[in-house]
Amino acid sequence: MGLNIDEQKAVDRFRKQVVEPSMSKLVILDFWAEWCGPCKALTPTLEKVAAEYADKGVVLEKVNVDEEQFIAAQFQVKSIPTVYAMFQGQPVADLTPARTESQLKQSLDQILAQLPVQPGEDGGSPQGPSDEEIAQFIAMGEKSLGDGDPERAAGIFQQVVEMAPTNAAAMSGYLRALIEAGHAEQAQAMLDQMPEDVANDPAIERARAALELAGKKVDDGELAALREKAAANPQDMDARYAFAEAAFAAGDRDAAADELLGMIEADRDWNEGAARSRLLQIFEAIGLEDEWVVATRRRLSKLLFG
Repeated sequence: MGLNIDEQKAVDRFRKQVVEPSMSKLVILDFWAEWCGPCKALTPTLEKVAAEYADKGVVLEKVNVDEEQFIAAQFQVKSIPTVYAMFQGQPVADLTPARTESQLKQSLDQILAQLPVQPGEDGGSPQGPSDEEIAQFIAMGEKSLGDGDPERAAGIFQQVVEMAPTNAAAMSGYLRALIEAGHAEQAQAMLDQMPEDVANDPAIERARAALELAGKKVDDGELAALREKAAANPQDMDARYAFAEAAFAAGDRDAAADELLGMIEADRDWNEGAARSRLLQIFEAIGLEDEWVVATRRRLSKLLFG
């Protein structure tokens, strides 16, 4: 995701120590440093409460801000101690104001009453997420994609893929998030190495469509030239088609759809219905339930049957 080697290692450590346990447990995440007096004063309280709440599914993880500066920066830590409650990979509460044992317990009780934290188990590791929880994570990832945050979506989907590597819906979401975030080469490499049973799942076709469309991306200057050429001669279907592909790859799906719909209206049979086929591929790449797709399909239906 554009990280250097040290940053990637930091992310991997954090995922293993904090994110993965938080999928079923409530993780108290304590940002501290050796030189921080208040941090050392707070530590015994955090350790005591975490031990008492262990059977309720609470664990304590400490992050030294001097050793993990990249992680601290991602959480925008401005002062220490900073303490968060983490669940399913996301901060769910700021526990920093809770400096006494009673305050901390009160905060944890409120959080535990609202979240499906799994109780602690003696002699065993936390259970993995259920199918229902995985479905919730996938929905979170799809929402992030829909909200225009592919980097966050990729992070969510990656966590699911690591826990359920044969889940085609999660893999499809991860690939599409990578593509939208500008990491098409990484997505292609993953697709090439994917097990056959997963690669043949219908959910992966959506990612393949997105990958093919992303391959049409050009720089801003080329896109402007394609737009001008298409506008200058509406009879030049090849020019209009090239602009539509480039516009979608650049993230302007409205311009792409408008151009393709205009081509269908002018000559729906051009090049064996290529404009309609490409528009349907765009629908597949985005998702048939997407509001934009639903609205654009209505426009297509009106042209074809209205």
